[in-house]
Amino acid sequence: MISIQNIYKSYGNVPAVSDISLEVKKGELFGLIGPDGAGKTTLMRILMTLLIQDKGLATLNGLDVVKDYKKIRQIVGYMPGRFSLYSDLTVEENLNFFATVFQTTVAENYGLIRDIYVQIEPFKNRLAGKLSGGMKQKLALSCALIHKPEILILDEPTTGVDAVSRKEFWEMLKKLQQKGITILVSTPYMDEATLCNRVALMQKGKVLDVDTPQKLVENYSRKLYAIKSDDMHRLIQDIRSYEKTDSAFAFGQYLHVTGKDDEAEATEFENYLLKKDHSGLEVLDIPPSIEDVFMELLQDNE
Repeated sequence: MISIQNIYKSYGNVPAVSDISLEVKKGELFGLIGPDGAGKTTLMRILMTLLIQDKGLATLNGLDVVKDYKKIRQIVGYMPGRFSLYSDLTVEENLNFFATVFQTTVAENYGLIRDIYVQIEPFKNRLAGKLSGGMKQKLALSCALIHKPEILILDEPTTGVDAVSRKEFWEMLKKLQQKGITILVSTPYMDEATLCNRVALMQKGKVLDVDTPQKLVENYSRKLYAIKSDDMHRLIQDIRSYEKTDSAFAFGQYLHVTGKDDEAEATEFENYLLKKDHSGLEVLDIPPSIEDVFMELLQDNE
């Protein structure tokens, strides 16, 4: 279990994480979701005993991140945001090195990494620096697991890898969770939030909300519209200048729009835009996504 109580950390006068409190349950797959600068990496580095918080308390399986840092490093596997293995060592040499650091062997814990490592084993004599992004990711995860950790902390592990590798990686995390490992993962990708048991939505060093992805979406009570026209650049300007518009954000080929006090109906937006001579117009009632929840929380906390 991971317990975070009123953690605060600043760099100079700039707060990186501000009064954050979270609980990650044993065996849970928990996501920190937010853009760059949200404070995800700072919080993870505190949990990994690589940074000392200015205020607050954090424990992993009852061990204090400051007082018990040596014990914590024995029970936690860590994947930092950047590839941090030895590029001039081969795949096999990297894995053997990390096993040795933790006074174990690859053979002793091979069962834990088998499903992951078999995908890169054909390249075991290749230098790590010569691997593709997806293969580097699998090697880094294998190295993080080789000492059989109780907790796995992954800082944006799928950033910069292709969609297929992202899907495979999350399937691997689900299998690891089934083995009883507690997993804390950060990501800027909102679609990955739905793959977690619970998530904390973060922005500017603060937690905006914590719940299951399903509950977060269910608690979104606004009327939401998807609107598009042949001239999307002019559309967003016209929508945002409409007196009944509360918010309008670009989502792919559409704008996601809410009305002030939810009083504006789809027909009102449509009639207003037709008067503005928009062609190819579509105005649809839609259910919210986790991205819509996040954007609404940002507005509420500005």
